[in-house]
Amino acid sequence: EAQQRIQQDLLTALEAFSIPEPLKSAVHHTVMLGGKRVRPALCYATAAIQQNPNFAAVRRAAVAIEMIHCYSLAHDDLPCMDNDLLRRGQPTCHVAFGEDTALLAGDILQSMAFEILGSRLFDQGPMVDPSIVLKQMQILATASSKMVCGQVLDLQAEGKQIDRQALENIHQNKTGALISAAVMMAAVTVFKGTDPAIPKLREYAQTIGLAFQVQDDILDIISDTAVLGKTAGKDQQVEKSTYPALMGLEQAKVYAQELHHQAMAALSSFNDQAQQLSQITQFLLARKS
Repeated sequence: EAQQRIQQDLLTALEAFSIPEPLKSAVHHTVMLGGKRVRPALCYATAAIQQNPNFAAVRRAAVAIEMIHCYSLAHDDLPCMDNDLLRRGQPTCHVAFGEDTALLAGDILQSMAFEILGSRLFDQGPMVDPSIVLKQMQILATASSKMVCGQVLDLQAEGKQIDRQALENIHQNKTGALISAAVMMAAVTVFKGTDPAIPKLREYAQTIGLAFQVQDDILDIISDTAVLGKTAGKDQQVEKSTYPALMGLEQAKVYAQELHHQAMAALSSFNDQAQQLSQITQFLLARKS
């Protein structure tokens, strides 16, 4: 349901911009080829904890964070970074459109994300409180910066032996920050800043962000290219620092389970209200791609 909803909203958002070719095609290629759409799903599921009068703001947050995620993929795939040829089972953006256009596609998606947050796209009622929009922008900007810093640390760690604390620092930034932001951008929309739900959701978000990366590291070893939609075994080829490399595959699986339990524990005080977040947590642990 989340995939269908965000797919339509992303298309609506992209069509609101006037972009020259071939950049327009490259942006659509980068954004519209599908994917799990985990970050938008986390936005929707967080908002579902209580009846939300500002769902248009949640929809904009879901679009914006997926745009940031897609921009990061276009840049990560470039030859100067991870040099990947496949993404979601299709040629990566630079393979399809050239390195220059892929770089610019990422650039414009980043700025478009913040333009969407500040727009009235999807609004059908009164204007959303500007302070909520500002909080969303601050959360997304901070997470985006952390993501880039995490990517730098990840590249620096290739071919090196690093300890667990350093590895967690990489992934809490590179992957975890944006996943956490997906939860928190919705949380600040539906809860007041003093609500006790906020710290619990932050704890859940940080835990699930790390769990997502641990599972990614595991899947790079045990899955194959056809299922993943990207080149399997790439982490080992370039000697990336991963959890299986640090602690072994079986211990990495155990750690993923531990993080899963921690995330579920953080949701326990919400009872059935957080059912959708619980379902996403189960999905992330059981996923094969």
